[in-house]
Amino acid sequence: MDGESAARRGPLKEAPPLETSPPEPARKGRRGVFLVVGAVLLLAAVLFGGYLWLTSRSRQSTDDAQVEGHVIPVLSRVSGYVRQVRVEENQRVQAGDLLVVLDDRDLLARLRQSEADLAAARSETGPRGEAAAEVGAAQAAVLQARAEADRTAGVAGRDRDLLAEGAIARQEVDNAVAASRAARAALQAAQNRAAAAVAGTRGSNAKVAAAAAARDAAALQESYARITAPHDGVVSRKSVEVGQLVQPGQALLAVVPLRDVWVVANFKETQLEDLHPGAPAAVRADAYHGVTFRGHVESLSPATGSRFSLLPPENASGNFVKVVQRVPVKIALDDPPDPARPLRPGMSVKVSVRTRP
Repeated sequence: MDGESAARRGPLKEAPPLETSPPEPARKGRRGVFLVVGAVLLLAAVLFGGYLWLTSRSRQSTDDAQVEGHVIPVLSRVSGYVRQVRVEENQRVQAGDLLVVLDDRDLLARLRQSEADLAAARSETGPRGEAAAEVGAAQAAVLQARAEADRTAGVAGRDRDLLAEGAIARQEVDNAVAASRAARAALQAAQNRAAAAVAGTRGSNAKVAAAAAARDAAALQESYARITAPHDGVVSRKSVEVGQLVQPGQALLAVVPLRDVWVVANFKETQLEDLHPGAPAAVRADAYHGVTFRGHVESLSPATGSRFSLLPPENASGNFVKVVQRVPVKIALDDPPDPARPLRPGMSVKVSVRTRP
């Protein structure tokens, strides 16, 4: 049976020859290629490390940085009900654009009342007013009293001359002198009344000035019912609605000017040795990959960020653990704002400052 099975299977196949090692020259050639590639990679690594070392000596970088900007609050200066809201959230506005309109009927009523008070005060001191009439009458009385005083003084002088010549009696001279003294007293009284009338006119003028000031204040209050944009920017944090009762000082919304932004980079205190105002800086925003904004160091904070925190560190008490502090550095942007890539306050950025030429 085994022979028949073997006959049916046919002749046995020979096993394939075993692989033999490559010749010695081929192995040496491949080893040489590996050595050359390794040497090139090592040289590249050394050159790259040297570049990084030289760059680190001339640059200081940090990713603890963010965009800062103004957030201008828009407040109500008077109380009243909101009649109109002219803007929406994230809407662009220009300085002077009308944002909110308040119900100004009460303010208009106060303005009309103040205008009426001013008109009444002016009527009292005008050319036909009571005060002007009193001043005119007092001045006329002064003229009349002066004329009488001059006449009686002249009569008394003539009577003295006649008395010296013996032409009249002493009694007539005494009567003339008494009349002259009475006229002078009347003149003095008329002058006092005229001065009082003029003083009353000054008081009326002051009343007119006070009424005019009240009218101007009422007009100013009425103008506050129309709230306008204080600056070019984008509307944010809108919290005002039609029909809402607002109070003086209440925040209605905010305007963020995107064209006036800067960067605050928090460098470690060990990085500040060669950092100085005017040093060029490169800013890369996390939101825009591959885009670099040019700027320069404008100023350094007078204190570390921890000193301005709510609970500044007290190293004199408890266990002391030294922590490297960070100092805020203000970076001004040199490039004009890019409408396609706006930098918004609060965005995270990376900053690299060249400290050496």
